[in-house]
Amino acid sequence: MSNHILVAPYSSPVGILLIGTFDDHLVLCDWKYRKQRDQIDHRLTQYFNASLEYKKTRFHQTIFQQLEDYFNKGLKKFTIPILLAGTNFQKDVWNTLLDLEYGEVISYGALSRKRNQQKAIRAVAAANGANALSIIVPCHRVVGADGSLTGYAGGLKAKRYLIDLERKNSDTGQMKLFI
Repeated sequence: MSNHILVAPYSSPVGILLIGTFDDHLVLCDWKYRKQRDQIDHRLTQYFNASLEYKKTRFHQTIFQQLEDYFNKGLKKFTIPILLAGTNFQKDVWNTLLDLEYGEVISYGALSRKRNQQKAIRAVAAANGANALSIIVPCHRVVGADGSLTGYAGGLKAKRYLIDLERKNSDTGQMKLFI
């Protein structure tokens, strides 16, 4: 096992993402400029008992290509091996997000109900916000109860872009909204 999370920047159409790998798994795909940058990095280094090292590898190129395909060709399902770093509750929320179909948008309340935890809306929202695998684990697909855009680590402009991109590339040209 490596004792480094290897990190390289990726310039997306809506901002710079930091791409981090650990033992041939993606562990970080997150916005370089976000409020929780230090907390996310600390959680990852603690979880994997590793330090961050800025070094681009061949695996980064594979990840970059899938991101390019997502942004430019409508890639709907990533095939990159991932490792989730968080509490069991956070991992459960993130796995629920991974089950969302491309082009689906869900409210925090509906996400909580889907997990049979109707009263845990705030905890679900906090787990969503702690996601270190933005886009790959599609936290951008979670919206407010009225369908409005709410907080997103990459900013609301990036969230709107991602939702519009998926709507445009969905089979129907429309989003499926679950409130």
